[in-house]
Amino acid sequence: MSIFQLYLHLGIDHIADFKGYDHILFITSLCAVYLFKQWRNVLVLVTAFTLGHTTTLALATLNIIHFSSKWIEFLIPVTIFLTSVVNIFERDEIVSARSQRLKYMAAMFFGLIHGLGFSTYLRSLLGTEHSIVLPLFAFNVGIEIGQLLIVSIVLTLTYIVVNRLKFARREWSLILSGAGMGISLMLIMQRIPW
Repeated sequence: MSIFQLYLHLGIDHIADFKGYDHILFITSLCAVYLFKQWRNVLVLVTAFTLGHTTTLALATLNIIHFSSKWIEFLIPVTIFLTSVVNIFERDEIVSARSQRLKYMAAMFFGLIHGLGFSTYLRSLLGTEHSIVLPLFAFNVGIEIGQLLIVSIVLTLTYIVVNRLKFARREWSLILSGAGMGISLMLIMQRIPW
């Protein structure tokens, strides 16, 4: 297995790992208000998130920036909570262009926080590598693939529930967002850094 393949698989495994379900929960909360036909909007949101976490992942892995892991572990569920709260208050069936731009910026900012969470894990893996450029790139591609897999599952499940089972879209969004809010609130309480 090549270095690229190794780190690609590590990235996919890291994002889709049920032990680290906070990443899955964030992507699910991010997608909660969208239908399958809005996949382009979701793709741009996830890519904005990826750009954010790629930036801080690279900077932290290269030891250019440093943050307390306790604070990062606390802030990750805060991002899930805030995303879920925004979803709950969003009532329009169609997300306005202005609202969508704000969501892109928030997703990128939240990606900065999540990237710092990934960095400790990646730094421990990169200890023996001579160059980190290829492994870092492959790991980020793996994370993006993992995220797109989660998005596909959530949007497909939403399609089945809303279009086939005729569940009200708003109610389904509230279920997903409420679950994200509740679980993230428990994580916030467990990870208070002070």
